[in-house]
Amino acid sequence: MHHAYIAMGANLGDAYGTLCWARDAIAALGDMQASSRLYRTAPVGGPPGQPDYLNAALHVRTLLDPYALLRVLHGLEEHAGRKRHERWEARVLDLDLLLYGDHIQADPVLTLPHPRAWERAFVLCPLNDLNPALAHPLTGETVAQALRRIDLSGVTLAGLDWSPFTGH
Repeated sequence: MHHAYIAMGANLGDAYGTLCWARDAIAALGDMQASSRLYRTAPVGGPPGQPDYLNAALHVRTLLDPYALLRVLHGLEEHAGRKRHERWEARVLDLDLLLYGDHIQADPVLTLPHPRAWERAFVLCPLNDLNPALAHPLTGETVAQALRRIDLSGVTLAGLDWSPFTGH
């Protein structure tokens, strides 16, 4: 079994319902270890006028290899109705494979660790819920250390009944 960390986001349609559905679908892929709390975040980049996002992160153990896991995540995005037109556009569902154990990969299909994960508060705040001591495989910087150096404005707890899964 491999430990994988997945970022989740949505800001179109029923973002809350879509994230709940996606969390349950991802849980069926293996052994769900934990889900973060739900955060409301301001959009970063992309076209102006987007609504705020709901963001969370998941920690799963899976037998899927990283490419198969990425294909499943993209399939879930497509099933939810995601269309890819413009970079950083509003989306019905965004699922990013952030880490897959200590696996390091860089090719046109998959980059691990996710290249911008340690720079974005909307990723790091949920990851901090899961494991503040989680270290970037290339730099060794922990999630907690990264949170101390980045701007956290625009990220708040959503206050929705997300009932995070806390593992077993």
